[in-house]
Amino acid sequence: MKDRMEIEKKRVAGVSVIAAFFLTGIKLAIGLVTGSLGLLSEALHSGLDLVAAVITYFSVRISDRPPDKNHHYGHGKIENFSALIETFLLLITCAWIIYEAVSRLVSGNTHIEVTIYSYFVVLTSIAIDLARSRALYRVARKYNSQALEADALHFSTDIWSSAVVLLGLIMAQFGWFFADSVAALAVAFIVLGVSWRLGKRAADVLLDRSPAPLVARLESVMNQAPGILRYHDLKVRTSGAENFIEVTIHVQPGLSLEKAHSISHQVEKHINNAVPRSYVHVHIEPDKHQADPVEGQ
Repeated sequence: MKDRMEIEKKRVAGVSVIAAFFLTGIKLAIGLVTGSLGLLSEALHSGLDLVAAVITYFSVRISDRPPDKNHHYGHGKIENFSALIETFLLLITCAWIIYEAVSRLVSGNTHIEVTIYSYFVVLTSIAIDLARSRALYRVARKYNSQALEADALHFSTDIWSSAVVLLGLIMAQFGWFFADSVAALAVAFIVLGVSWRLGKRAADVLLDRSPAPLVARLESVMNQAPGILRYHDLKVRTSGAENFIEVTIHVQPGLSLEKAHSISHQVEKHINNAVPRSYVHVHIEPDKHQADPVEGQ
């Protein structure tokens, strides 16, 4: 199962690299021929997509390595680190696009040549990004890979930014050349939104911020777990696709060690069923609030 997971993650990440390389080339070529800032900004965006895709490819190769003597919690956070790098690359893209678009609008030098090739490259980009984002989302959700999910979000946003560029080209066809620079600005703001979401999520994981949705799911599991009287000190941290969970449970005082261990094992099983790829540590304590301890167990 693990080998199959690694192969599928590497395959979809590798296909994403190839797609990014192809899109960067055709956008750059057509953008230089037509002088379209919208296409050139998309070419730069795709170029950074290529870098991000390569980083993601290597991160998923490393992240599934087992723990070793120097990495007791495994190598999963390399996925989160790669997502943070993607954020910085996207911010660089935004700065360049905004600078060029504002410069052209202020100077009035907004004329571009719109050709059939301009439409071809944008429509091709939308089709490829749609296919690879769906493939990345499918594998990311299947194996809980944050690096692949970040790539999927990245490329699904490319669909919208390409659509904005397409609109700018159509308006330029009717003589409204300023629309190309406006479209480039729209691309920049779309990318800024993606950068914020990717960066915040990556930083939260790297700083071990408690994942609220996951904690809520675990609280629901703990409230239904049999054999425990109450629980506290529920702690959760994530590392790539892995989850590390600690919890203290209270059981009836007087229980045998075997019975108490059986209860903790059932709690671990319930958590693993609800949250796959989890490492669970359960600490057991006798409940001092129970007036009548259970005897003979």
